[in-house]
Amino acid sequence: MGMTLSYQIIRSDRKTIGIQIMPDGSVTVRCPKRMRRDDIKRFVESKSNWIEKYLAGRDLAAPEKLTEQEVKILREKTRKLVTERVKHYAAIIGVQYNQIAIRTQHTRWGSCSSKGNLNFNCLLGLTPPEVLDYVVVHELCHLIEMNHSMQFWDALERTMPDYKVHRKWLKDNGNRLIAKI
Repeated sequence: MGMTLSYQIIRSDRKTIGIQIMPDGSVTVRCPKRMRRDDIKRFVESKSNWIEKYLAGRDLAAPEKLTEQEVKILREKTRKLVTERVKHYAAIIGVQYNQIAIRTQHTRWGSCSSKGNLNFNCLLGLTPPEVLDYVVVHELCHLIEMNHSMQFWDALERTMPDYKVHRKWLKDNGNRLIAKI
C-alpha cells in the first residue's frame, strides 16, 4: 500500500464491516462491537487500493453541475488551449486540418471528420495538460488513418510514447467530469 491510511473505528450492533469516506476525505470503519482489531486492519488493507483511488480522484468527484456561465468560460479556455496544441502537434505529425470546434459533449472527448474538421469536448479544459494533448494527438492521427487500425496506434505511439497513461486517466476520471455538464 502506497500510504499509511488512518481511519476512525465506530463499533456498533451491526453484523458486517463497512468503510465510509467522509466529505473531508477522512475514513470511517463501521464494524461489529466484538470484531478484532487485526481483522479490521486486514479488511481496510484489502480495500486500500479502492480507498486510494477514490481519494486521488476526489478533487474531480464533486458532481455539481457547471453553470451556463462556467461552461462558457470553460469553452473559451479550452478553445485557446486546444488551438495552440493542435497547431503544435499538426506540425510535428505533418498533417493539415480544417476547422476546430469546441463542443459540450456527453459521450466523446474528440472527433475528426473526413474533411479535416476537429471537434473537442469543452471539458478537456479541466483535464491535466498531458491528457488534453493525448486527445489532440489522437484526433490528428485520424488525419493519417481514419480508423483505429494498427497504423493509427503506431502513429499515435510515435508522437506520444506514453499515450496509454493518459488514455487510462480519461477512462478512470472521464465520467466524473462528464457528470458536471
